[in-house]
Amino acid sequence: MEVDFFEKHKTKEDLIKFLEDNQDNELYKKVLIDYKYEKELKLLQSELVLLQQWVQREEKKIAILFEGRDASGKGGTIKRFAEHLNPRYSRAVALNKPTEIEKQQWYFNRYIKRLPNAGEIVFFDRSWYNRAVVEPVMGFCTKEQYDRFMTQVSEFEHMLYESDTKIIKFWFSIDKETQKKRFESRDAAGKGGAIRRICEHLNPREYRVVALPKPDENEEGQWYFQRYINQMPIKGEIVFFDRSWYNRAVVEPVNGFCSQEQYNRFMNQVNDVERMLVESEIYLLKIYFSITKEEQEKRFVEIQNTPTKKWKFSPVDSKAIKLWDK
Repeated sequence: MEVDFFEKHKTKEDLIKFLEDNQDNELYKKVLIDYKYEKELKLLQSELVLLQQWVQREEKKIAILFEGRDASGKGGTIKRFAEHLNPRYSRAVALNKPTEIEKQQWYFNRYIKRLPNAGEIVFFDRSWYNRAVVEPVMGFCTKEQYDRFMTQVSEFEHMLYESDTKIIKFWFSIDKETQKKRFESRDAAGKGGAIRRICEHLNPREYRVVALPKPDENEEGQWYFQRYINQMPIKGEIVFFDRSWYNRAVVEPVNGFCSQEQYNRFMNQVNDVERMLVESEIYLLKIYFSITKEEQEKRFVEIQNTPTKKWKFSPVDSKAIKLWDK
């Protein structure tokens, strides 16, 4: 495009009108479709943020199941659903094949462990319906196991419903040709935003993002490191901690969330805890993010004025500027 084109089309409205008038050009048509998609997506993601706030406020429990053919877009859709949600009150669950212990348990057992708590939304990238769809086709279950599942699943979900867990189900389907094309095109090979970018092309079955809320009453009475140790990676897994046990060294003392004694105890124990983790063949990578006071203020204003990001701003953040020099 020449310079005079941009002189004639200076506003967004001018460019959109140009694209609408030139849809016979495949490139312009695609740009217009992508623009409309992103515009609609942002509106829907804003509504999801409002939904999550309602779920938190009313202490609802939402389980969303994503089922369908391989390469049909389940993982990508979950990422778009969760992109702007508060990770402290939403989780994506993508289970690996069952362990030998899990194979001896009731089939639904390992899914029950991952069901939402009050105020939480959980996205299942494949769910218990694996036994109805994938396992029989691949020969991973017997006819008896399949029949038992089909007999129990309605009763199981009815019990969840009676326990105030809402279940939403999505089925993704694509034709054989599209699936083949997608398989062939796959690559063979601030904190939250950085984590999202790092995870963008990772296999969701092999990593987790942990962003813990403030400790509940039970956790307050536990050893400080316990709830973090409960989230440590299993073999073959990567775990990203969006804030970690170092909260006690950085955030809590400044905001008055821990006593001097608790802070001192943490500083005495942290090296020993990390040494034991490393001796257990857990690799720890630490990344510290820092910005200027002015940039922090600017970002806080942007967050408060963006519908899909408002949830990120908390009373603690409102104190952050005042406490900067501490």
